[in-house]
Amino acid sequence: MGHRHLRTGLPGLLVHRQHLLHTTIHRSGGHAARHPGCQPRIAQTGRRAVGAGRGEGGGARVSTPGEPTFEESRRLQDRLHELIPGGAHTYARGSDQLPEFMTPVLTRGSGCRVWDADGNCYVEYGMGLRSVTLGHGYQPVLDAVTATIADGVNFTRPTVLELAAAEDFLSLVPAADMVKFAKNGSDATTAAVKLSRAVTGRRRVAMCTQPFFSTDDWFIGSTPMNAGIPDGCADAARFEYNDLESVSKALAGNDIACVIMEAASANAEPEPGFLEGVRALCDRHGSLLVFDEMITGFRWSAHGAQGVYGVEPDLSCWGKAMANGFPLAALAGKREYMELGGLRTERDRVFLLSTTHGPETASLAAFRAVVHAYRTEDPVGRMEHAGRLLAHGVTEAVAAAGLDEYVSVVGRPSCMVFVTRGPDGAPSQAYRTLFLQELLRRGVLGQSFITSAAHTDADVSATVDAVRAALPVYGTAIEAGTVEGLLEGRPVAPALRRSAHPRLLRGASSGVNRD
Repeated sequence: MGHRHLRTGLPGLLVHRQHLLHTTIHRSGGHAARHPGCQPRIAQTGRRAVGAGRGEGGGARVSTPGEPTFEESRRLQDRLHELIPGGAHTYARGSDQLPEFMTPVLTRGSGCRVWDADGNCYVEYGMGLRSVTLGHGYQPVLDAVTATIADGVNFTRPTVLELAAAEDFLSLVPAADMVKFAKNGSDATTAAVKLSRAVTGRRRVAMCTQPFFSTDDWFIGSTPMNAGIPDGCADAARFEYNDLESVSKALAGNDIACVIMEAASANAEPEPGFLEGVRALCDRHGSLLVFDEMITGFRWSAHGAQGVYGVEPDLSCWGKAMANGFPLAALAGKREYMELGGLRTERDRVFLLSTTHGPETASLAAFRAVVHAYRTEDPVGRMEHAGRLLAHGVTEAVAAAGLDEYVSVVGRPSCMVFVTRGPDGAPSQAYRTLFLQELLRRGVLGQSFITSAAHTDADVSATVDAVRAALPVYGTAIEAGTVEGLLEGRPVAPALRRSAHPRLLRGASSGVNRD
């Protein structure tokens, strides 16, 4: 008897009815129970001969028995590129961030597992670009959102929910007296810069040399991807993390409105006295201190990095994990500054944040459910436990393979990244891509090792097994001095780069219609 097909929400995607029944999720407590058949594929532990696969820039890959296939994902990814510039709504989610012929287009997630359009299941470590800490489909958040939106989503006046959410937030962040909610982190950081300029009467910003602060001109103008931004928009001083002398030099002209930085990151923790020194320098030079808590908030602690390290900023910007993946961001700060955007000031008012969807009820309900989870459970402890277990297992596997000079895991246990180096010991995009490729083959999807509270010991153990099985291929490439013959397609490329090369789509137009 032939299989019946059910049409899903993805145009043109057909899924077998038996497959849908086979992968039905049964809820158990807060997290979706994992399907017993969804285990990383750890076969192919032997070394592949150099030249066994397609080389860099080679044609479409040919799957071997037992490997995942990506035919439907590739078809959907091609269609995404036809309709969406870059093929994704976030550059960090782009197809150029993964091996060229392994770009899964996802259909759903549960806990720390995700499924793609070809039916492949993965243990995921991106966790929505660090926005999901409680796991995909965390039931208490879904229940709170479902109950709330039944009474409406957006209104023409403030709601009781806005007040309750503000009270919840400020109870977690003692350094802040007031908060305004928004939908994305860039709006919050740009509002912080604008407010700092109004407070100080200064224009310039001092930015730490950290990866990203905003999609707006004042930051993107300082990156290689600055087409369309007028000269002078990104007139900023730069300073190095954990280098107080460079901070002092940046502030020496007394023309800096604010210092904006992540208090910590996956790559670096503050050295003793560094954050305290930055705080003192800002006070001395009359500049506001702004902490970007997008990643650290609800991942370092519910109180953010400022709660961990005990240094209070004047303003702080939040987002990502605030609502376990629902779109919510916030600007928080001291009353004397925040009131410049309100009605209790005699000074010229700042158009601080005013967004139609900032107070929509779904995300605020999700946020309140997240706050409850952090008050009654220990999500950060679970994330850090999984991270420590993963780092230990991967480090042991790498050492056993004799590759500890080339592969390593760094970062806070709740926010780890892996470092991949080539034969010369330098970080390598080509070898990173090879590592990603071999993990994908074995059912692990992760451009980093970002854990969630949903990652269990079994998930971590399966991931370590996948890493252990992937390392012989990496070792073969190190011995050969090249990934050619092992890496299928072109290496990944930095998300923020001037040109689409080296991952320019074949047959792509210039992007400019001159007809």
